[in-house]
Amino acid sequence: MTHVKLYSTLTCPYCIMEQSWLESKKIQHEVVHVDLNPKEAEYMVEKTGQMGVPVTEIGYKDGKMEYVIGFDQTHLEQILHV
Repeated sequence: MTHVKLYSTLTCPYCIMEQSWLESKKIQHEVVHVDLNPKEAEYMVEKTGQMGVPVTEIGYKDGKMEYVIGFDQTHLEQILHV
């Protein structure tokens, strides 16, 4: 895994929970507030078909991208190996 990006809004409680969880696991990540950045919101919907947050984008070294919809801690633990 090379990059973790969390698509979030300022008022989303699950986004706040996921960000806290990522920080507690010392996982470096970028937070994108889609409520403040319409272009990023459009990109998120284009890639996932989802309008809701959180959406987590995992970028791997080989260029593959994986998306986790919602704060799915079990799935995140598996793919992030924590």
